[in-house]
Amino acid sequence: MILAPKKICRLSHGAQPCYTASRSERNRRRPGKVTTKPRPLKFQKFHQRISGKENQIHDSEWNWNGKEGFIVEKASLGRLPSETRKARRHTVLKQMKANYFLYLFLLPATAYLLIFCYGPMYGIQIAFKDFYAYLGIEGSPWVGLKHFENFFRSPRFGALLQNTLTLSFYSLLAGFPLPIILALLLNYTPRQGLKKFAQTASYAPHFISTVVLVGMLNVFFSPRSGFVNTILGWFGSQPVFFLGDPKWFKHMYVWSGVWQSTGWGSIIYLAALAGVSPELHEAAIIDGANKLQRIWNIDIPTIMPTMVILLVMNFGSIMNVGYEKVFLMQNDLNMSASEIISTYTYKIGLQGAQYSYSTAIGLFNNIINFVMLVVVNRVARGLSGSSLW
Repeated sequence: MILAPKKICRLSHGAQPCYTASRSERNRRRPGKVTTKPRPLKFQKFHQRISGKENQIHDSEWNWNGKEGFIVEKASLGRLPSETRKARRHTVLKQMKANYFLYLFLLPATAYLLIFCYGPMYGIQIAFKDFYAYLGIEGSPWVGLKHFENFFRSPRFGALLQNTLTLSFYSLLAGFPLPIILALLLNYTPRQGLKKFAQTASYAPHFISTVVLVGMLNVFFSPRSGFVNTILGWFGSQPVFFLGDPKWFKHMYVWSGVWQSTGWGSIIYLAALAGVSPELHEAAIIDGANKLQRIWNIDIPTIMPTMVILLVMNFGSIMNVGYEKVFLMQNDLNMSASEIISTYTYKIGLQGAQYSYSTAIGLFNNIINFVMLVVVNRVARGLSGSSLW
């Protein structure tokens, strides 16, 4: 079959006529043996536009005919010929055999994901059943969306969702820009001794466990013996029970987390800044740019892809507020502000033995995270060109 559309000829060589080979000449040609030349940009765009249609014309079927333009020897409908698929499969197997040691390194991580991440997903189906341990997963009766409806109609649903989103967005707004600012400050610190001391001091809180951190908050902000209330007393202020006041709970949670994670989060930005070419800064200095101008016009554009990727990942876990820390900071006085979806799931699931109900809540939580990840990733790809996939 010969295809020599005028549109293709115009895209490649203006209004020149297309060359059409004779049947005998086409029969003498062996597929895959015809040399091809680089195609013009317009032709590449046209080929990309038609490649998604049913009548696909594959790369091996476009041949360059010197000055005459492109000709099409045959047009295949649907999939590639079986010989081509076998050749590709053979090439893939050959590459895997040549680099088998790399796949051996991937084997432990793959096994971990399959056993501990994807394997337990088999139990998600109990979210749609009334699970009884003596009946098992398969034997428990199917109830459909009953548990989801009960959760949405629960009087606590609104408060749980509000508290979860409040802590998540507050943590994101406060904690995301500070590692970037710290990395930029450290990058412009002229004295190496001061830079190393600042790095060590900012990295150290990351290694403090959650239990120890919450214990420090209880000691430092105690209304009786905490040094914070002692300082406030010097100015005539009454003692404040910070961990017992719902208005102060979110501030305690967020800023203690910022203090603990800012230094550690700046490492990846420092690594990205290390890739900035010194020649760019030298040229900017010669042109009279100050440090702020160099940061805005050189450093920030360089680390922008890293910033976008981390922002997308943070939005992908927007509903996953740290369960352990919130649970340890909870008490009867701040319950109205500290009860979030993860702590509620723990209480009704493990303490209340409502396994199907708690699984339905967890599944709802994960679906929201997945939707946020996809939406924010698509928006980031459209605005900046950087995305996870």
